[in-house]
Amino acid sequence: MSDNEALVVARQVLEYIEHLQNSREIPEIPERFAHDINFLNYRKKIIELRNVLTAFTRGDLSVPITSKGFIAGSCKSLQAHLRHMVWMVNQVEAADYDQRIDFLGELSISFNNMVLRLKQTTDALLQKEEALTELAISLQKEAKRRSETLQELKKSEQRFKYLAQHDPLTDLLNRRSFFSFAEMALESASSLNNPCCVCLLDVDDFKKFNDTFGHLEGDSALQHVVTHSLNTLRQTDIMGRYGGEEFIFLLNITEEAHGYAAAERIRLAIEKHAVSLENGDAAPLTVSIGIAVILPDNKTYDYAAKLRLGIAKADAALYEAKAHGKNQTCMAR
Repeated sequence: MSDNEALVVARQVLEYIEHLQNSREIPEIPERFAHDINFLNYRKKIIELRNVLTAFTRGDLSVPITSKGFIAGSCKSLQAHLRHMVWMVNQVEAADYDQRIDFLGELSISFNNMVLRLKQTTDALLQKEEALTELAISLQKEAKRRSETLQELKKSEQRFKYLAQHDPLTDLLNRRSFFSFAEMALESASSLNNPCCVCLLDVDDFKKFNDTFGHLEGDSALQHVVTHSLNTLRQTDIMGRYGGEEFIFLLNITEEAHGYAAAERIRLAIEKHAVSLENGDAAPLTVSIGIAVILPDNKTYDYAAKLRLGIAKADAALYEAKAHGKNQTCMAR
């Protein structure tokens, strides 16, 4: 082959290699080099490097590099660095912020700075999260404490309200509370055109009982009266402590005859059951009861006045029961 022919072949090879390097599509093999082993091997290496670089641009680092030489070796080294970098990124994603790169120049610096900032940010967030968790726990404890305090206050309020309305010895309504509830019951009964009965009960010879057995046994006697009285009353009836050894009842929606019968049941129950004393003995106890009927009256709506008038009549009847020998029930005239 002459020098001119060799120059022409060299130019054809260079043109093909340049076309192979710059063209998106792989050019066809010139007919002249179709069976040239050296040309075909060199073409194969270049195509492999093309495929490797194309895969790198797509983020595919799995393409095998079988070629040898400086360029192929550089691609293998780059592939290994990139794979290691991917692994390190995965470690950072798993919260391992101790990863550092020192083989990719400016990229290494940027990566390391990014990881450092991530670590600082994460540490700051963890500190804030811990602080918020502690604050949340503290708030929960405070809310629980306040809730418990509020419940205690409500219980105390209910207790104070109960104490304000009830007699401490007998747990009955005190005089003021009895009047309040009785007036409401009278109003309700009057609206239905129904009568009620008011009763006054007084323990017979209570001073003598106290002098004989003592004041503590006297307290037990009053509780004894309350127990047996309540056992005979309906849930709609109202009982209160009027003062000392005297008790008051409002027999709700009750006519005169039924009121008298109810008062007698109370008197007989107390007479039948003696008071159990601390020493095991039993002491007899009787009561006197005065009763008055309160008729419905649509002309006046002063139920407090109606109640006071009924109590005055019941008191007079109670005085009559005492005057006639005690241990009896008298109906007001």
